[in-house]
Amino acid sequence: MSSNQPIRRIAIVGTGVIGASWAALFLAKGLDVVATDPAPNAEARLREFVARAWPALTRLGLSAGASQSKLKFTTDLAEALTNADLVQENGPERIDFKQKLYGQLDELLPPDVIIASSSSGLTMSEIQKGAASHPERCVIGHPFNPPHLIPLTEIVGGAKTSEATIRRAVEFYTSIGQRTVRINKEMPGHVANRLQAALAREVYYLVDEGVISVADVDTALSWGPGLRWGIMGQVMLNHLGGGPGGIEHMLKQFSGPMTAWWKVLGSPTLTPELQKKLVDGLHAEAGSRTIESLEAERDEVLLGLIELRKQAETAATHTVAAE
Repeated sequence: MSSNQPIRRIAIVGTGVIGASWAALFLAKGLDVVATDPAPNAEARLREFVARAWPALTRLGLSAGASQSKLKFTTDLAEALTNADLVQENGPERIDFKQKLYGQLDELLPPDVIIASSSSGLTMSEIQKGAASHPERCVIGHPFNPPHLIPLTEIVGGAKTSEATIRRAVEFYTSIGQRTVRINKEMPGHVANRLQAALAREVYYLVDEGVISVADVDTALSWGPGLRWGIMGQVMLNHLGGGPGGIEHMLKQFSGPMTAWWKVLGSPTLTPELQKKLVDGLHAEAGSRTIESLEAERDEVLLGLIELRKQAETAATHTVAAE
């Protein structure tokens, strides 16, 4: 696969929440986007989403050539794929559906066009079985919701994905401002979702055991470790937690208590009773706030955090350059 062809035209296959958010991001980066989705009113919903997202994207900074007018829509898959440089696939999380779709994409696209899946849990080794002719150009490019704001993309190859495809995917997502992490071994749920699942398991266990309420466990996370995780990752925070001795001291001092906690972490079962406890607790916590107002609150704080992190990184870069 040649890496010389610039990626300027993106085909979005599937325009649900993730596909629409990807479309908004690509447009903000000055790319041409052709979207396709057979669902009724898909085009109207997509354009409404992009319009709502545009002020936030403008605040973060639009690239040269960014325009909502570069969004085209068609219900015809072949038409959407015409002259595409990359396909961002966002279909349902069903392996039979994915494999059939990848068979169609494989037949319709030139062999050097990357097919990237937003799949949050399926492995590319299984998905690419549908692309019999050119499975080497298929790769996972998994974002986090909403992709137009959260700049993380997990890159995972399948058994038949070429190194050139992975390298080109990393280069592309990095070029539009995404923080890419390459996952070297396929795992169900990839990495970031597995981390979330591990935390959710303990949250649900603590609620199920009556240790803490839903509202209080959310407070404990968002105003405690969650604040730190918005700045640095777990291992780097461990380094700071060791004081002047760094991570070496932290591991020496706290590995005993920490591993003792591991042994008593819970493994809850999502029984109807636990689900009701979570649902009731959530609605008590949310009160009269609607999903739309909660999303707006999340996005406003998220935008502020992203801006702060950019400022900190710029300052750090200037400091290093001056030394």
